[in-house]
Amino acid sequence: MDGASFTGRRALVTGASRGIGRAIARGLVDAGADVAITGRRADSLTAAAAELGAHGRAVLAIPCHQGRADEIERLFNELDRAWDGVDIAVVNAATNPTVAPLIETDKAAWDKVMEVNLTGAFLTAQAAARRMHARRSGCLIFISSIAALDPLPGLGAYSVSKAAIVGLTKALARELGPSGVRVNAVAPGLIETDLSRALIENKPLHDKFVSAIPLGRHGQPADVAGTVLFLASDAARYVTGQVLVVDGGARM
Repeated sequence: MDGASFTGRRALVTGASRGIGRAIARGLVDAGADVAITGRRADSLTAAAAELGAHGRAVLAIPCHQGRADEIERLFNELDRAWDGVDIAVVNAATNPTVAPLIETDKAAWDKVMEVNLTGAFLTAQAAARRMHARRSGCLIFISSIAALDPLPGLGAYSVSKAAIVGLTKALARELGPSGVRVNAVAPGLIETDLSRALIENKPLHDKFVSAIPLGRHGQPADVAGTVLFLASDAARYVTGQVLVVDGGARM
């Protein structure tokens, strides 16, 4: 966000080796924050850290699978040793291994979606929030989805997981507000990422989708990053428990 300064602040962005997470990390670095990034693949995470670190801020690359509780615990132990916690935590990592109606979704696919998108998000936020609560300051931001508000055909399990993130956001915001910790969520619409590539490359389907967007285009990861930076900044110091939709006006 233009004009926002995060100098002296330390941020965690999960799932930041590419796409929306990487754009958020880049925005925070450009605004002066030191950033820790996570991802499942060490090679892509290292490449992202090298690019981000070229901007003069400290960047920690910590491999972490958000679907595994032991790796989340190790992540925060490393952050405690390196920085004694973080001021901002952006819970972005997510997965969607299945495209099917809910009545045809098998339990293994359902479990994988929930382990990463909901349980892993909860455990990550819980670990960050405990540390912020003790310091009586901090900012948690979840990346949800427009699918949380209007379930997408064929993405039933994903939609349910992202709807649960909205509930988690509000519950944590209410619990943590008295300690000065803010909790918000961002719900992106159609953003150009690996997850949406198939839709974007299908021109008839893409054109139909975009025809319902007043701004007349799909979004870019930087569009989401700008909203996250606002929520993390002092400009949003009186904002908590909210879900900001970033979809070009498609959902009015």
